[in-house]
Amino acid sequence: MKPSLRLGIEEEYLIVDQETLDLVREPVPELIEECQKECGNQVTNEYLQCQIEVGTPPCTSIAESGRELARLRKLVTAKASEFGYAIIAASTHPFSSWREQSVTQKERYQALNTDLGHGADRLLICGMHIHIEIEDPDLRIDLMKQATYFLPHMLALSCSSPFWEGYDTSMASYRLGVFDSLPRTGIPDPLQSYADYQSLVDQLVGTGCIEDATKLWWDMRPSAKFPTLEQRITDICSCLDDTLAIAALYQSLILFLYRLRSQNQQWRQYPSTLVSENRWRARRFGCTGSLIDLGISKTVPFAKLADELVVLLYDDACNLECEHDLVHIRTIVEKGSSADRQREVYTSARKAGASHDEALRAIVTLLKDNFLDFMEPDRRPLKEITEPQRCG
Repeated sequence: MKPSLRLGIEEEYLIVDQETLDLVREPVPELIEECQKECGNQVTNEYLQCQIEVGTPPCTSIAESGRELARLRKLVTAKASEFGYAIIAASTHPFSSWREQSVTQKERYQALNTDLGHGADRLLICGMHIHIEIEDPDLRIDLMKQATYFLPHMLALSCSSPFWEGYDTSMASYRLGVFDSLPRTGIPDPLQSYADYQSLVDQLVGTGCIEDATKLWWDMRPSAKFPTLEQRITDICSCLDDTLAIAALYQSLILFLYRLRSQNQQWRQYPSTLVSENRWRARRFGCTGSLIDLGISKTVPFAKLADELVVLLYDDACNLECEHDLVHIRTIVEKGSSADRQREVYTSARKAGASHDEALRAIVTLLKDNFLDFMEPDRRPLKEITEPQRCG
C-alpha cells in the first residue's frame, strides 16, 4: 500500500534578550503558558530553559506545513516580545556559554542529565526533525536503509552552527560534534526489517541500556511515537524558506524511493563508513564544499550534487506540488546556508571596525531578522521554474 507521506516538522529555537542578545537563562514560565493558550502542545519546553520547541500537526503538503510554521514562528515571536525576549533559529548561539544555562525542570530531562553526565551539560544545540508518515513498518525500515545515503546532503543545506562560545569553529555544523558525544547517534544501522529493528531495541532495553526506543538518537529513525520515518540530522534553518526546501527534498525523496521499490528496484547500498565520510564533509564545509559521489567514487562539488538532486526528484516534487520549494535548494547553494551568512556578517562587521563581541552580536541581529523573513506560503508567488533537463 502506498504510504500517505503526510509530514510533520519540529523546530527548536533559542530565546535571547532583546537588549543584550545573550541567551535568557531562565525565561518566565508565562512565556510557554501564553503560547500554549493559543496552540496547545504545539509549543513546548526543551532540554534547556533557553530553548523552545514548536511542532506542526500532520500536514498533507509542504504548503500546509509552511503555513503552520509561519503561524508558530509569528506566535512565539509575539509572545516573547511581551517579556523583552526575541527568538532566533540557529543550532548554536554565537557567543553564549553552555556553563551558564539551566536545565528545564522536568523529570525526563533531569534523568537525561544524570544518565549522560558531561555530554548532556553541553547540549546547547537546536535541531530540526522532519517526520514522513509511512504506515507499513517494514516499508519504513526499507526506505530508511535507502534514504540514509542522502542524509549528508540534507545536513549540508541546513548548516547553522559555525560559532561556539564566541569562536569560529571552522565547522559549518558544530552542533553534530556536540551531539555525537552521546551514545546511539550517527548513521543508523542497515537493518533489513522491522523485526530486526525491534530486536535491536529489545536487546538495549533488556540489558538496561535504555528505557525505550526514544533513546535511539540516530540521524534517521523510525519514530517511537508515530508511524513515521524521522530525519534528525539537520541543523535548524534560520529562514523558513530553507526549512521548506529541505522538507520538500525529504518528502520527494521518500516518494522517489517508494516508486523504485514498487518497480522492484532500490537505491544502491554503500558501506556506512563512506556515508559517514560524507556526513563529516557536510559538517565541515556545508554547501560550499564537496561530497563523495559514491556511484563514481569521486568527490564532486556539492553545488553539482544539489542540482542533480533537483533533477532526480523534480517529477516527484511536482506530484507532491512542492516543486517550487525543491528548486529553492539551488538558492541555498547560491546564497549560502545560515552558517555562511553568519560568517559573512561577522567578517563585514569586523571590516567596518566592530569589535569581536560587537560582530558576534551582529550575527544574533541577523538571526532575529531572518526568523520572520519569509513570505506567506499561501501567497508566495510560484517561482518561474524551467523544468530541469533530464539526465540520460
